[in-house]
Amino acid sequence: MPNSSKRRGRSGLLVFERRNYLLLLIGVAFIVVGFTAMYLESAYQGFISLYVSPLLIVGGYAEIIYALLWSPSERDPAGEEQDARQ
Repeated sequence: MPNSSKRRGRSGLLVFERRNYLLLLIGVAFIVVGFTAMYLESAYQGFISLYVSPLLIVGGYAEIIYALLWSPSERDPAGEEQDARQ
């Protein structure tokens, strides 16, 4: 087979870091808790199903968006302060 048919690129490198996956998991947990709280109250005009659950769900989606867009900085700000002192 010619080399052009082989898959090229970086193998073994992950797109996201551990922090991205942790933030993503927290966002999914917020969404699950929000929908579960809405289901468990089962009151049409209940406080939790009208106010708390929608905030949890929107917060979960915002957390997921933040987790997908977050990327680490090139240098740690604490490391830059230590370099400046030396």
